Amino acid sequence: MFKELDPILHSQLRLAIISLLVSVKEAEFTYLKEETGASSGNISVQIQKLKEADYIDIEKKFKDNYPLTICKITPKGISAFEDYVKILKQYINTKSK
Repeated sequence: MFKELDPILHSQLRLAIISLLVSVKEAEFTYLKEETGASSGNISVQIQKLKEADYIDIEKKFKDNYPLTICKITPKGISAFEDYVKILKQYINTKSK
């Protein structure tokens, strides 16, 4: 029986954001935007959904009078990503009977 994939991470852009944050732990909004190739509006919506799921924390501050948004992955986000990858591996490793 296949386990259900996490619907929060099953979105391509949210999965890309979490994947990036797993490797760097935290990143500026502009870095995530550049690496994913997504629009500012789309990134904003998706990081908000990840924040609501408690997969990331968002810190807003100013740097040289410009707004700066930092996204940090949470322990819950790391765990969710690891579970997602584990379940995907089960899908891949399932052999036909």
